[in-house]
Amino acid sequence: MHEHLGKISSLFISLENSKKRVKKESLQLDTLGILSDKYYDTNVQRSILITSLLSYTLAKKYDIKMPFGSLGENLLIDYNPYHLQAGTRLEIGSTTLEISQNCTICNHLSSIDERLPTLLAKDRGIFAKVIVEGEIKEGDKIYLVSKPY
Repeated sequence: MHEHLGKISSLFISLENSKKRVKKESLQLDTLGILSDKYYDTNVQRSILITSLLSYTLAKKYDIKMPFGSLGENLLIDYNPYHLQAGTRLEIGSTTLEISQNCTICNHLSSIDERLPTLLAKDRGIFAKVIVEGEIKEGDKIYLVSKPY
C-alpha cells in the first residue's frame, strides 16, 4: 500500500499562441508530457509543473492576490511537495510521475508582484516527468510510490 499524500485541487494547461492558463477537469499524459499543452514534447524533464496551495497562501499573507494557475502550474495540489527529491515517484489517477527537478523562479512572476520571485524562491513548484501514461482528474488522490535510492 502506498502512502497517501494529498489530492489534486486544480489542473491547468497552456494553449498555443496564448499566455492564459486554461483550467481543465482532467489531463491526458504520455511520456512526452500533457497532450494539448503548448509545452508538450519540448523538455521531458520539465513536462509537468506541480505547485502547492501553500504557495498561494504564502503570497496572500503578503497581500499578493493572484488566481490559481498564475504560477504556471499544471497540477495544483493540497500537499507541500517541495521537499521531495528528484527520482521520487508519485501515483496520481492512472499515471505515475517522477520528480525531476525543482522549479527555478522565472522573471515573469515579477510582473504579478515584484516581491514574488524572492518570496517564492523555494516554494514555486517542482517539475516531474511522466513514467506511466494515463489520465489525471481534479480530485484524484496523490500517492508516494517510491523514493530515490
